[in-house]
Amino acid sequence: MGRMQLKRPVSRRSVVRTILTGIGLAIVALLNQWMESDKSGPAAPIPADGVTGVPRLVDGDSFHMNGDEVRMKGIDAPEGRQTCQRQGRDWPCGEEARRELQRQINGMKVTCEVHERDQHRRLLGTCRAGGKNLNAAMVEQGYAVAFGGYEAEERVARNAKRGLWSGEFERPRDWRHKNGIGQ
Repeated sequence: MGRMQLKRPVSRRSVVRTILTGIGLAIVALLNQWMESDKSGPAAPIPADGVTGVPRLVDGDSFHMNGDEVRMKGIDAPEGRQTCQRQGRDWPCGEEARRELQRQINGMKVTCEVHERDQHRRLLGTCRAGGKNLNAAMVEQGYAVAFGGYEAEERVARNAKRGLWSGEFERPRDWRHKNGIGQ
């Protein structure tokens, strides 16, 4: 006959260790799930009547106002650090686009009709200062390209060789992709 093997009693310590390990793994999984869902969910509701105030500019198509980042819908301006070529030389087109937006605002309050939030939780809107559509003005002056809107204004700027169209430039979206900057 074969020998009978005796089972060792399970120690209290190993039971506690197993339980704590399981709890720890569950917490890590929940934290990962929460962090992933947090990236895609809206930060706050979209203001029904838009936003109005004095903006703090980020670049030629985005700014901070009333605790939110606002991005001007339908246009794409060069990033602040982006450079372009004009007459064979580099020029700081990103910084110049920001300065152009500042000129367009001209110290007035900005009002933005908000359409939605993007994947980065920015408000996307059509913005005005003194009755002027800033989105259209930035494209028409050549310091932003059409990005789902304002194609007629882009043609005007391109034909007049204004702003970016006065030299060579990489589309802001392509520049961001090449430089590993999120959209």
